[in-house]
Amino acid sequence: MTHGPIDPRHRANMNMLASAIDETLNGKVKPKRLGFVMLVAEFGQIDNGRVNYISNGTRADMITMMKEFIARAEGRYAEGGTA
Repeated sequence: MTHGPIDPRHRANMNMLASAIDETLNGKVKPKRLGFVMLVAEFGQIDNGRVNYISNGTRADMITMMKEFIARAEGRYAEGGTA
């Protein structure tokens, strides 16, 4: 069993991609203006499988962002409301 947000088989590629995305979105600006989340899973293994996670923000902020996205995608989000 693996632990942590990224399976060791995907760690190097995900870190490289995350660095490139963050550099593209934010450059060297501090504090960062744009946040992102990357989820990587093997097709056929998403249900009851491993979903690998990486982002450039705090875990709490990114969870809030993902909840809002899911609520919007499912049609449950009302402007000014919460997910």
